[in-house]
Amino acid sequence: MRKPKRKIRALSDAEEARIQAGIAADPDNPEWTAQDFKRAKPFAVALPALAKSWRGRGPQKQPTKVAVSLRLTREVVDRFKADGPGWQTRMDKALKKAAGL
Repeated sequence: MRKPKRKIRALSDAEEARIQAGIAADPDNPEWTAQDFKRAKPFAVALPALAKSWRGRGPQKQPTKVAVSLRLTREVVDRFKADGPGWQTRMDKALKKAAGL
C-alpha cells in the first residue's frame, strides 16, 4: 500500500514576508549569502578530530535481520497492518511461533 505523495503548497506573500522578517530579526542565525556558501567547509575538514569520533551507530546488539522478498495474500498483510505501526515485528513473531522458534 503506497502512501500518496504530499503536495507542497506555495507560500502566500504574507507567509513569505513573515518568514523573511523572522530571519532578519535573528542576529545569531542570519540567512547565508553566496559568499558564506563559498567559505563553508565540510564537517570532516572543519572539525577532523570530532568527525573521527563519530563513526556511525556501531555494531548491532541484536542479531541482524535478513531482507527478503515475500509474496503474501493481501488479507494477511492488511490484517497485520490494521493494528498500526510495528506490523512487521508482529508478523515476525507470528512466523517464529508458527515455526516453533
